[in-house]
Amino acid sequence: MSSGQVRPVRLGWRSIAALALVSAVGVVAFGWPLLAGGESSLSAHAKDAPWLFAALLPLLLGVVVATIADVGLDAKAIAMLGVLAAAGAALRPLGAGTAGIEPMFFLMVLSGRVLGPGFGFVLGAVSMFASALLTGGVGPWMPFQMLAMGWVCMGAGLLPGPDTSPSSRPRSSRGGPIRGRGELYMLGAYGAVSSVLYGTVMNLQGWPYIGGLATGVSFVPGDPVGENLARFVAYCLATSLGWDLPRAVVTVVLSVTLGPAVLKALRRATRRAAFETPVTFEPSQR
Repeated sequence: MSSGQVRPVRLGWRSIAALALVSAVGVVAFGWPLLAGGESSLSAHAKDAPWLFAALLPLLLGVVVATIADVGLDAKAIAMLGVLAAAGAALRPLGAGTAGIEPMFFLMVLSGRVLGPGFGFVLGAVSMFASALLTGGVGPWMPFQMLAMGWVCMGAGLLPGPDTSPSSRPRSSRGGPIRGRGELYMLGAYGAVSSVLYGTVMNLQGWPYIGGLATGVSFVPGDPVGENLARFVAYCLATSLGWDLPRAVVTVVLSVTLGPAVLKALRRATRRAAFETPVTFEPSQR
């Protein structure tokens, strides 16, 4: 049997357009306070978050709809999406509240690697949505979490050396798929960086609205972007780095130790599912 695998959700032009739109809206939603004028009352805009929540969710769902329109998301792909999203949602509460340890990150990174950027974005967003329902973490911050996790999984699917051809060989070669320890080290490094970036991006979502902070780490509307960014870095170092680094360490350790088994299982399940093989029915012979 060939070791190649076929991705259940490919990126067509509708998917790319929808992902670009959602990502652009997300970047603006995360970063617009840095460009607000000094006369802005940002604390008052915190009440607008539910409206942003209502606006972003349909866009996220539009990515799913666009993907279905491009390649067809059959029952097997939906089943795999459901299983992986449920597994990710179940893993998240295991380390919640304990120094930022979130074991779901390694599963999201490995799944995005095997199943591609389109499936990865959808999986990351759906997993975060499911985990929010499971833990009672539904609120205006949830669409930001869905976007950030979608970016993490999509980035894993865009890493170099994916195996997209049924004739691909399992061994690494120049211009070919990356496998073995090289792939594990790459995924571990990406998992570490993305874990820290996830926490940093989520800090940016809430930092401008937090009052009562020390002058050196608080957001000042209207100040130059460089000065506010310097305060933001100080804020991250003083508050969240102790959570982001353990998350990164756990992601690296799980990716390197459990990665071979998880990658093998995901690739085997994807091959056997044959997502892009059309279903045909043969007449019964009597």
